[in-house]
Amino acid sequence: MRARRRSRSHKPLLRFLARRFGALVLLLIGITLISFLLTQAVPGNPARANLGQNPTPEAIEAFNEKYGLNDPLPQQYVTYIGNLLQGDLGTSQQTHQPVVDDLSVAIPATAELALFAILFSTIFGVGFGVIAALRRDRAVDHGLRVVTLMGISVPMFWLGLLGLYLFFFKWGWLPGGGRLDPTTVPPTDVTGFNTIDALLDGNLTTFWDAVTHMILPGMVLTIYGVSLISRYTRSAVLEVLHADYVRAARAKGLSEYTVVTRYILRAALPSIVTVMGLVFANVLAGAVLVENIFNWPGIGQYAYKSAVSLDLPAIMGVSIFIALVYVIVNLIVDLLYAVIDPRVRLS
Repeated sequence: MRARRRSRSHKPLLRFLARRFGALVLLLIGITLISFLLTQAVPGNPARANLGQNPTPEAIEAFNEKYGLNDPLPQQYVTYIGNLLQGDLGTSQQTHQPVVDDLSVAIPATAELALFAILFSTIFGVGFGVIAALRRDRAVDHGLRVVTLMGISVPMFWLGLLGLYLFFFKWGWLPGGGRLDPTTVPPTDVTGFNTIDALLDGNLTTFWDAVTHMILPGMVLTIYGVSLISRYTRSAVLEVLHADYVRAARAKGLSEYTVVTRYILRAALPSIVTVMGLVFANVLAGAVLVENIFNWPGIGQYAYKSAVSLDLPAIMGVSIFIALVYVIVNLIVDLLYAVIDPRVRLS
């Protein structure tokens, strides 16, 4: 009987995952097709963009032949899909290396920066949101609302340039770019995260150097995340602040800390999880600007350089990766919904 119950309880989850997997396949097909058509519609010649100002006709012909650009468009797309099914994203026209190898270097750099930003966005955003809600219409609440509104409204590239000017050029408190100082010996590459790899090596000097290089770009990405999470958290907490079960908890004599953490925040978690998905999407979008400002060798910088040089295989590879990440993040958010709120059913 228990085995039957377990199998029945797993069926909605399996059906949900099957539907999401089918949607993922259709999404990837659509992304590859749209990306392919857009790259073909962009004015410019990939050969001229990669070979320099005045390439010879022979060099252009050799370039087009090497990357299959002389083939009809349908044949180019079918060839790309066939290679994609074998795990081959093509060869970058800019770096002359497999796109998979380029992404394997860029992804950990962006992931390390993104996790840094999301972690601190969540900690400070939830904290500020709860404080603002508990001090509603007081000076603290008004101050936090003004600051978070500014954090959402100010362009990310402006924050990056301002931070670079103040903390690097004027005061010299923080490094201005890159993942490590040129004089620092990189740690042994195990995870691709310089901070973790430095700790695995037991090298605290390299670890601190990696942390200081993350502060400026991470701070720029964090400001928007903190502002957005704080405003959503404040609204979610205000909705449940005077609920009957919260009043009952206070009537029992429970401490304010217990009431907030066990009752108020738990009820507000679905809204917080939702906004964390939005913050993650913003981090990926902002990475293009932030990584170029701070010379951070991640997905954003790779995507920008690929777009400038009309590197079609690299552009397609980045598009597929970002689409895949978005689907996975949305899947995780939906699963967390079902865990946090028993009223939500995956079916």
